[in-house]
Amino acid sequence: MNFAYVLIALSAIPLVITIFNALTMRVVRPNSDAHIKQKIAVLVPMRNEERNVDSLVASLQASRNYSALSITVLDDNSTDSTNGLLNKYESIDVLQGRTPPEGWLGKNFACHQLSQSNNARDSDYLVFVDADVRLAPLAVSSAIAKMESIGWDFISPYPKQIATSFIEKLVQPLLQWSFMSSLPLRIAERLSFESMVVANGQFFVVKRSAYQASGGHESIKTQVLDDLELAKSLTRSGYRGGVADASQIARCHMYTNKAELFEGYRKSLWKAFGNPLAGALVSLFLCATGVLPLLLGLFISPLYFVAYLLTLASRYLSALRTKSGQATVALHCFSIAIFIYLLTTSWRGRASGQLTWRGRKI
Repeated sequence: MNFAYVLIALSAIPLVITIFNALTMRVVRPNSDAHIKQKIAVLVPMRNEERNVDSLVASLQASRNYSALSITVLDDNSTDSTNGLLNKYESIDVLQGRTPPEGWLGKNFACHQLSQSNNARDSDYLVFVDADVRLAPLAVSSAIAKMESIGWDFISPYPKQIATSFIEKLVQPLLQWSFMSSLPLRIAERLSFESMVVANGQFFVVKRSAYQASGGHESIKTQVLDDLELAKSLTRSGYRGGVADASQIARCHMYTNKAELFEGYRKSLWKAFGNPLAGALVSLFLCATGVLPLLLGLFISPLYFVAYLLTLASRYLSALRTKSGQATVALHCFSIAIFIYLLTTSWRGRASGQLTWRGRKI
């Protein structure tokens, strides 16, 4: 029975952190009173995004409460109809991306080119948006107003993650839960340690002056976790910022099928924990709190179920707070099993040099 109490204690830790974050996390809400007078450059990298062009441009064109906002999209050597669809819109600037030079990852170089565009150079705020993100009309102005009210130099508003297929519903909610349950965000803000930085590049706002002074994407050109590393680079340079819940103003549907989801996670999970040993320790903890208690509860003692229920409570609270999927919370053990599989295959692919994304080697 003593082991049961150990697992209960371990499972209580993520729950306590989740409760703390649910009560204190920064939130970007639609703010109709916010009117941004400074110049804003919305920057969108696109590579083979024909399915997203029209709906994304429509959402960006509906943006409100600003004095000057430009939209620049970079077609990153697409092989589908992305370029043709973009060129229908006279109100946006379309750039033709160059082939990434040696030592650059594709998206990082695309964002770098966007940051060097005329619109970006003439703006006070840079707003990086992924093609699979949809913003509410007040999203950009509200995010900048929130950043200004806190005195931050950058903000990472975390969109609501859309999941439609069963495999997405099992895996995608782990994104929010990963930081909601492992890091007291408001404390991390105050400490400004690189190791405690959280960011999401799907929707990322930064003062142009801070972006340039910290080296921008050029300083992280080899990093597969570009969003996290950009936030770390800004923090290293003395700039303040952090993550905020943006589920009320932004949404993102990252993957549409199992193949995309697996490739997407494999390309970067190897980097998430620094090295295989750290990844193994994280996997061990996740098993101890999300798989083992269920098995031991079924075959040894019902007391072990308490540990599993504490983990489910953490998952449910995270899902409720960030408006992510709640339907598969009870299947957390399967979510963890898939995550560990993806982490393992990510490291294997990294070791063999076989990781790819959007047709390019990582």
